[in-house]
Amino acid sequence: MAAIQFFSQDISFKPPQPRKTKRWIQEVILKERGHLVHLNYIFCSDQYLLSINKEYLKHKTLTDIITFDNSDDPDTIEGDIFISVERVRANAEQLQLKFDDELRRVIVHGALHLLGYRDKVPVEKALMRKKEDAYLSLYRKL
Repeated sequence: MAAIQFFSQDISFKPPQPRKTKRWIQEVILKERGHLVHLNYIFCSDQYLLSINKEYLKHKTLTDIITFDNSDDPDTIEGDIFISVERVRANAEQLQLKFDDELRRVIVHGALHLLGYRDKVPVEKALMRKKEDAYLSLYRKL
């Protein structure tokens, strides 16, 4: 059964409007023609995500999100998305955005990665940002 689940690891956190957020992510996946099997969002601290970054990606820097694709089929969405709540909060402050808005951007960013979007070069980043903006607009309409 297709499912989106929210967890917290090493912190206490629940995303705002979890039902609406799950429905939104399902809509994003449908619009992108993905097939949702199972998607976990794990909210954690900077230190927890840094340890994952070091262990699995060999990076020694803080990040707001790490996405693991656990599917064998490129059209199937099955993965784990780790989000540092501390980093999202710091980024929102730096960008002078509301925390909830920045959190939703990061949430959809992870889903877009699982849908095949990349952001390593400028043209990919621009497309990713365009998709994020479009789907943030969709969230407001739900």
